[in-house]
Amino acid sequence: MTGKNKLTLALALIAGIAFVTVMVKLKQPPERATEEVTATPARILEVTPLTVRTEARGYGQVLPARSWKAVANVGGRITWKHPDLESGNLIPAGTHLLQIDPTRYQLAEASARADIAGLEAELRQLDQEQQNTRELLALENRRLALAQRELERAKTLVNRGALSETRLDEQQRATLQQQQAVQSLKNQLNLIPVRKDTLNARLARSESALASAREDLEDTRFEAPWDLRVHQSDIETGQQVNPGQTLFVADDITAAEATVQLKISELRNVLFQLPGVPELAGSNRAAQGFTDFHKQLPLDSLTVWVQPTGAPDSHWPGKLTRVTGSLDPATRTVQAVITVEEPYRDANPPARPPLVRNMFVQATITVPTPEPVLVVPASAIHQGEVYLADGDDRLQRQPVTLAWQQGELAVVSSGLEPGNRLILDDLIPAIEGMLLSPRADEQSRQWLEKRAAGDQP
Repeated sequence: MTGKNKLTLALALIAGIAFVTVMVKLKQPPERATEEVTATPARILEVTPLTVRTEARGYGQVLPARSWKAVANVGGRITWKHPDLESGNLIPAGTHLLQIDPTRYQLAEASARADIAGLEAELRQLDQEQQNTRELLALENRRLALAQRELERAKTLVNRGALSETRLDEQQRATLQQQQAVQSLKNQLNLIPVRKDTLNARLARSESALASAREDLEDTRFEAPWDLRVHQSDIETGQQVNPGQTLFVADDITAAEATVQLKISELRNVLFQLPGVPELAGSNRAAQGFTDFHKQLPLDSLTVWVQPTGAPDSHWPGKLTRVTGSLDPATRTVQAVITVEEPYRDANPPARPPLVRNMFVQATITVPTPEPVLVVPASAIHQGEVYLADGDDRLQRQPVTLAWQQGELAVVSSGLEPGNRLILDDLIPAIEGMLLSPRADEQSRQWLEKRAAGDQP
């Protein structure tokens, strides 16, 4: 390498080092950025005690409170049938429905009446015989007394020799005959009570036959015992029926019963809200003596509605009358019987159909809590915790204990206080102390108040 080239290389290296040095000195230091914390938006609801309508819902079928299965007690031919005695027709109480030929039973009644009349005549005759026999006995006793006095005189005369033994024997024979006549009348009088007992027994049997004939005659006529609706009728005029044969089936329309299946926990929660029922914590003790569940609890305080599933806008008020004696073997639910009065009289089909046999219905049993309770949306419960916004708008995780949960509502027994700001959103992640941007949710508050009051959203 020549000296000229070396000089050029040295000058280029010096120039490069000088350029780098100038650029380093002229470089501005990096600006220090200020750290900013971003607040997480969250909907909040101020916790307020509310009166909650505790409810139990269940489904079941409707059956009439009373059903009449008309069975023939007597046999015979159907001579008349009401034209409305067909399935589905409504018939008022007292209506003559059916007539079985009564001729045979009318004759049996007449025969029993005749037998009674004959026996009563025989009893009157026997009473007269008794009176006549007593009068004859009185006369014969007088004749016997005369015969005995005559016998005494005859004995006196025989002792004096003024009368023969033959005459004495004749007088003794006459006295014995008179005694026999008196005894015969006495025997007749003694037999009269026995004869009377026999006639009375025959009279009682005839009276029983008359009562049976009258009952059979009444059984030939069928009348509606109450306002009813015909469920089934398979007989026609002229048909021969036999005793024990079912003629028709009719349902009482003055009341219906819906047997619905309820969860034990739901019904239990409802019953604990009734007035006078001890709280759950102090009720786990045996009752004193036998207690009737239906009389012990004030079931009239319950509000019960029955709603046909095919007509959701139709509601019928009802009353919880009893709980059956066993659980449903498949679902292990309680079978409650709800009675609805006048399921036909208050109907207005098709808008409000009546509660007919085998109709599928939904029943709702509700009662308000005795005191306001802390209720929150069930979606705000996160595995036994709720998220709260503290005074500095930071998240606080608070464990809570639930008294019960009812659909989308959760009643909190401990862990919350009135005035707490409950976070409604499911924050992910939910970090203790994270900064929040809370916003009151008025729509959720109104929704909660309606659901607590029992109104549908």
